Amino acid sequence: MAGLYVHIPFCVRKCIYCDFYSLETLNGSIPNRLKAPLPDHTEFLDALEHELRALPEGFRPTTIFIGGGTPTELSDANLRRLLDMIRTCVDVADVVEWTCESNPGTLTAQKGRMLKASGVNRMSLGVQSFDSANLEFLGRIHGPDDVRESFGLLRDTGFADINLDLIYGIPGSTLEKTRTDVEQILALQPEHASCYCLTFEEGTPLMDMKRKGYVAEVDAEEEREHYQLVRSLLRQAGYEQYEISNFARPGRICRHNLLYWGDGEYIGCGPSAHSHWRGRRSANVRSLRRYCRSLLSGDSPVDFEETLPAEAKARETLVMWLRRLDGVPRAAFQATTGYDYRELIGERIMELCALGVLEERDDVLRLSEDGLFVSNSVFAELV
Repeated sequence: MAGLYVHIPFCVRKCIYCDFYSLETLNGSIPNRLKAPLPDHTEFLDALEHELRALPEGFRPTTIFIGGGTPTELSDANLRRLLDMIRTCVDVADVVEWTCESNPGTLTAQKGRMLKASGVNRMSLGVQSFDSANLEFLGRIHGPDDVRESFGLLRDTGFADINLDLIYGIPGSTLEKTRTDVEQILALQPEHASCYCLTFEEGTPLMDMKRKGYVAEVDAEEEREHYQLVRSLLRQAGYEQYEISNFARPGRICRHNLLYWGDGEYIGCGPSAHSHWRGRRSANVRSLRRYCRSLLSGDSPVDFEETLPAEAKARETLVMWLRRLDGVPRAAFQATTGYDYRELIGERIMELCALGVLEERDDVLRLSEDGLFVSNSVFAELV
């Protein structure tokens, strides 16, 4: 399997917690914050078309994921151009899953019909919360009713595979609000739910607010309570937790994300997009201006690339594979990487098993129940 990721670097308004690369467009007009005007949507799509046309020969994705940013921030005409461009530049004959991200504040019936007609068969809706105060704190442009309206619009358009994103652990929120959020998701009955604890990332307004003492992260015990509640409610409703933060009805896991959590290959297009292709990892420039300038002048937009030594690559694969709750089968890991994980890093694995954050049964290594909650610390010990 291989995947294509297309990054759309525009948002109507930037959320205070988001560290993904995107520019706030304020309803479609990129503000001139710098001396030279930033590229507009048309110039970006011109550059993106150059990159898509340069995809390597033999690249035939089985999954496509349009993310951002907010893809549905694009106008109808620009969204149509984007979809036509992908179908023209990419062989989509083998595509079995084509996802597009959207926010309730930017999705319209016309855009929904356009996406469906072009071959998109899975939508991911950025809900984050059904609580008005939480949405306002996060900087979202929609309200609770907009979520229900957008979800109904997607169903009416014929989408039978929808993901809803949820954020818990918001400062000032409560366990009861998290329960209500999950219950609201369950009332809509999506096929997939992605549930994340709010993180304070460097360079975001949220981190600035923390440093100034305006907000504080929830403590570890409270975060654990929210996480366990989310897991419990979704599992009781028949959703399978197949990754640390992802839940799906049987047969509805996100195939594109499995490429990231395994040793899959994918190519990313757009500013800041990452790729893993033929053993090489690379990343595009995190700048719309530099991205457009490079491609429109015939240069590469790649800002970083590396080919990891075999042992480092195996460790990376182990960490990514451990995100999945079905764990890492010893034989499959060796067949994929050429390494037995016991020989690769067996002493550290034994230490982490003794601490109760990893467990190995029947030659399958996985995070324990306690390990799921402190997964980042576990992974740091393995790379």
